[in-house]
Amino acid sequence: MFIKIKLALLVAVGLGLSGRPAAAWQEQDSQTGNPPHATAAPVQSPDQPGTAEPSAEAAAAAAPPREVDPANEKGPLSLDHELPAAIQFLARSANINLHIDPSVTFTNAASQGPDGKPMIPMVSVRWDNVSAEDALTEILDIHGLILVPNSKTGIARVSKKPTLAPLITSIIQLQYSNPTNITQLITTSLSDPRSKVGADTRTSQLVLVSTEAEMEAVTNLVVQLDKPTKQVLIEAKLLETSSNPKSIKGIDWSGTLEAQNVSFGNGRTRGTTTTQLPGQPVSTTLPSGRTVDSTPRSSSATELITDLGAGGLSMDTARGLHPEVAFLNADGVSAVLSFLSRDSDTEVVALPRQVTSDNQTATLSVTRAYPIFEITPGSAQTPPTAKITYTNLGTILKVTPRISASSNVVLKVTPEVSNIDSKDRQIINGNLNEANVYAIRKMETEVVIPSGNTLVMGGLISDTSSKSYTKVPLLGDLPGIGRLFRSDTKERTKSNLIVFVTPTIVQNTDFQEAQTGYLGTRQPELPNQAPFSPDQPSNPPEPED
Repeated sequence: MFIKIKLALLVAVGLGLSGRPAAAWQEQDSQTGNPPHATAAPVQSPDQPGTAEPSAEAAAAAAPPREVDPANEKGPLSLDHELPAAIQFLARSANINLHIDPSVTFTNAASQGPDGKPMIPMVSVRWDNVSAEDALTEILDIHGLILVPNSKTGIARVSKKPTLAPLITSIIQLQYSNPTNITQLITTSLSDPRSKVGADTRTSQLVLVSTEAEMEAVTNLVVQLDKPTKQVLIEAKLLETSSNPKSIKGIDWSGTLEAQNVSFGNGRTRGTTTTQLPGQPVSTTLPSGRTVDSTPRSSSATELITDLGAGGLSMDTARGLHPEVAFLNADGVSAVLSFLSRDSDTEVVALPRQVTSDNQTATLSVTRAYPIFEITPGSAQTPPTAKITYTNLGTILKVTPRISASSNVVLKVTPEVSNIDSKDRQIINGNLNEANVYAIRKMETEVVIPSGNTLVMGGLISDTSSKSYTKVPLLGDLPGIGRLFRSDTKERTKSNLIVFVTPTIVQNTDFQEAQTGYLGTRQPELPNQAPFSPDQPSNPPEPED
């Protein structure tokens, strides 16, 4: 109660002093309950005589000893006076040596007094929890003034604010973000055309040249943007199954009836050959009963050599047609009997894993590189050249995660399966050109799934069936016996790819520091050895015990 009464008396005395700036910083000890005291005594107005300041002894007796700098001490503030007096009062309270620039005028041409002269602006404020220095800075800023301290003389100068705010250079250190990305965002937020921002990618720093107001805004923006990027673990399972059954049954008469070569004639004469025939011993029995052996002389036989099946007739002027009989030649009968079934199953399983940052694409691929030849024809002076490039064929999975609210992950998944399907031949400018035909199966989707759950994707199925038959006309259509004159071939190629994708948001607790002492371990030094000499043995003697 005593405190409230004393406060009321102090306010009444301050209001009763007309023409004096009523200002006081008050504080109260909430624990001891001591009465409040004035942190700065009122000062006499320079243009209102007749008011007296309290003596220094009275002020010292009224205020207890301080341990806080009055310039930075905060408390309630009440001002109601002209601008020059308010500036002087706040400067003395903040212990600031002040000098007002002669170019500064405090008159307001827009408002005139009773005598027709411009009036001096009034300062009428009532603030709480503010220091004298902060109050002085705010009042000067409101009236278009600025306080410029001089570090050499210790005297601050009050001058007009420049038309353009001065530029300040500052360096901002980034912790997580890419300087290039942050630079683009900051550039769009700068309003002063003089302001500039540059990026140092080596040290992840920003060099900002801007006004003080923009400097504070940019700093707050960087604090909001420079956050650690979350990461996502992508676990994929690629399961591809393929089946290729094939059956061939029946008798194929293509070798006999498809390309039978027939030729008529005796053949082609290549010349004659003579063979010496030795005489055979002959035994003759005389009437006397004696047997006489005799050997006749040897004889020679000439034979005409002909090639059968080559067609045409061979004529000899001496003996006419040789041989006397003509022949009809053909390739003969050829048939293939097949009664076979084949089946092949293939299963390919790939389990790739990869950690990627938020909004960054992870590529998981199981491929083979196939060459592509590009031939450049040569000329009379230059030989032809060949350029080889490679293309990846196989299974390629691209996943782009984006972390959303409630630990959900937005996945953009693009699986692709490719292989060489066949070859295409085309005649261009009289030249036969051949190129591969690629079969590509691809789909793209975007889904939202909770972290740690699995997305199953299927439908990348390739199913090709073929059926062919060969038969002998009429004979192949006979019931029963027709099976001997026809052949059936059936083939089917089927493949199916199933993709399992599991995204998991990586938490800070998932990382574990690896225990290693490699960097702190000194490498062992090799023992000093004598320089090698050719006279020394290749194996040095072992040291004696």
